[in-house]
Amino acid sequence: MKKILFAASASLLCIGISCNDSSTVSGEGNDNSQAQQNLNAWHTVSMAFATGNQDAIDAVIADDYLDHTPRGDFKGRDSVKANIERWHTNLPDIKMERIKEFADDDYAIFWMRFIGNSNGRMGIPIGPFDIRTVEVVKFQNGKAVEHWNYMEMKQLMEMMQQRGLGKVDSSKMNKLK
Repeated sequence: MKKILFAASASLLCIGISCNDSSTVSGEGNDNSQAQQNLNAWHTVSMAFATGNQDAIDAVIADDYLDHTPRGDFKGRDSVKANIERWHTNLPDIKMERIKEFADDDYAIFWMRFIGNSNGRMGIPIGPFDIRTVEVVKFQNGKAVEHWNYMEMKQLMEMMQQRGLGKVDSSKMNKLK
């Protein structure tokens, strides 16, 4: 339950940040601001995940990078490279789409869509998938230093059911109001 509340709170925080900061840019801009550089840096990371090519990772990920994942926190640039390799081993035909993105001088937020087929080894049930997430990235000195991702709740619940983790009782969810 705490994880659900945390994810919902974080999502609201992301929306609040993107709505009230006048220095926020979207991905359509071609300026050379720090915010645009942050977007471009994460585009480089996205391309590495999409293609498997890790050559540009060193230029955009800090040495002490911290990735907060459902499997725990992973530290360092090498953990990103290992994750890219893991993706290409287990999700070889994955396609990614950036639905929307926002950035300022310190953070970038990406609403992403991932489509492909899973072999079941990455927590995604075997077979086709279509997942949407919100990726939040913190930047310092032009490099990503911290990352969080949040899956849409409906999809998370469906995946839990497919993995045999039980059906969610919506009456318990209503008691939170």
